Amino acid sequence: MQSQILKDADSLRKNNESISVMQIADSLFIDRNIKNYSLRLFSNYKVKKFSIRNDDSKLKYVPNNKYGIGFGFASSKVLIDIAFNLKTNKEDVTNRFDAQGTLIAGKNHYVNGFVQTYKGFNIKNDFNEPTEFRSDIRSVTVGFNYLFTLSEIEFSYSLLKAGLAKRNKSVYITGGLGLFGVYDYFSADNDIMPENGELYFDEYAQIKRYNSAAVGVLGGFLSVFMLPKNFIASCNIMPGIALMNKHIEIQDDTYKPLKPMLYKLDYTLALGYNAKRYYLTLIYNDGFYATNLDHGNKYTFNLSKAKLAFGYKLGVNKK
Repeated sequence: MQSQILKDADSLRKNNESISVMQIADSLFIDRNIKNYSLRLFSNYKVKKFSIRNDDSKLKYVPNNKYGIGFGFASSKVLIDIAFNLKTNKEDVTNRFDAQGTLIAGKNHYVNGFVQTYKGFNIKNDFNEPTEFRSDIRSVTVGFNYLFTLSEIEFSYSLLKAGLAKRNKSVYITGGLGLFGVYDYFSADNDIMPENGELYFDEYAQIKRYNSAAVGVLGGFLSVFMLPKNFIASCNIMPGIALMNKHIEIQDDTYKPLKPMLYKLDYTLALGYNAKRYYLTLIYNDGFYATNLDHGNKYTFNLSKAKLAFGYKLGVNKK
């Protein structure tokens, strides 16, 4: 879901001191111009994967069924897409719930959030053991990013996605500071090590349950570039650093890593083409998070998604 709330509510208050919730919702989310509406078809790619490594070896945990198709609609005020996961691997199925949304409120507030649950991962390694699928490994990740921009966000990112971007300037760039938070969890019935994994990792990497929560600061910039031939490109980057509280359960013990730092980098790349009757958008986003588990073990996870969308505009004359 994507939405951009501008200063419509401020205008309502200037004209009428007493306004209802319904009036605010109507102003902020309902577009009464049919020309601003479009129907959308899209394919997408979403994945949460994580890895554990030491100085000599690395394990990667990657889910199956990473692709989906879907439909949606867009207007100048809101964009809603509904996707259906394609279970191309019928035997080793990853069950998942993956919801993400972005909101730009006013002229200076950029917010996005996500809720992801996965069950079933392939374990890949770099020590020549066969890849193994484990249906008992589960993962939960919940988080948000908030960026307050130092200058006004002149360009609507949701309008780019909806094929309604106005070409008033050739380049839009703004930056700012903000906060982010993340809760991350994974577990297994026994431990997450593959067969013979104990030959390459110590007992502290043989994890049965991992719990963590972090709050930190981030910086970032948002940019849009108007290209020739009705093309539009965008690049957003948000690095951050946080203090993370971690609790780990291994086979016969529990411990809390003493190194509390979490480092992350989010970035989004987008390319759009806007014609009179239709539009195309291609968007790729990746969030990379890294922390230390002590005892020579390091943990990273990636939250990645990509979407290719085709939109057909309603209420636009063919002539």
